[in-house]
Amino acid sequence: MTQELLETMRALRIGRPLVVAIDGPSGSGKSSVSKEVARRLRLAYLDTGAMYRALTWYCVSEGIDLDDTPAVEQASRDFVLELSTSPQEEYVRVGGVDVTEAIREPAISSAVSAVATTLGARTELIRRQRELIERHHRRMVVEGRDITTVVAPGAEVRMLLTASEEARLRRRGIQLGGTQNAEQLAAQVTHRDARDSTVVNFTQAADGVVTLDSSDLDFEQTVDAALVIVTKVLNRD
Repeated sequence: MTQELLETMRALRIGRPLVVAIDGPSGSGKSSVSKEVARRLRLAYLDTGAMYRALTWYCVSEGIDLDDTPAVEQASRDFVLELSTSPQEEYVRVGGVDVTEAIREPAISSAVSAVATTLGARTELIRRQRELIERHHRRMVVEGRDITTVVAPGAEVRMLLTASEEARLRRRGIQLGGTQNAEQLAAQVTHRDARDSTVVNFTQAADGVVTLDSSDLDFEQTVDAALVIVTKVLNRD
């Protein structure tokens, strides 16, 4: 991907919306790839998964039973969340407390699906996500599980980033620094995907969504492929 091409892409969208919506299963690399795509295109960046993790952390810290649907839904409306929307930095704060690292702990990873599948809480977080997109003048890369179909179905570019189960488990293991065994990795990746898929489909591309399979691609190749998709989609307009 040449710098000249990147400059052309930005020039095409100056003063106009450019939402790049990226969905995908756990371990597909969507967070790191989405962040780099946002950095190269000089767009804001939103990790919606961090919002679900932050709400999970809040519920656990407040002693809220994650099976108590009304309580979790109320918590989603009550908790005060701040998170970075810049691809150049990362922070997540809940009630002023920095939870950037805490929300990635295995205990939160294993509990987040209980929150993500609570429909009322999901509705509230989707409202917040849409609000953030508008606040950034609809110039943002947004990644998650239901971005292309629910949060931003009208995004200028929509893609599904996927990979084989083997590749996803391997990447998540590397991401966690080898601290998790095979059973723990499976719980974080395949088991979580199975539970989350009961409320949203993030394994098959909806109409108009371009699929990018990164199973045999490294990070740079995946970023380049994503940028090619952005270019092709925009050039069709």
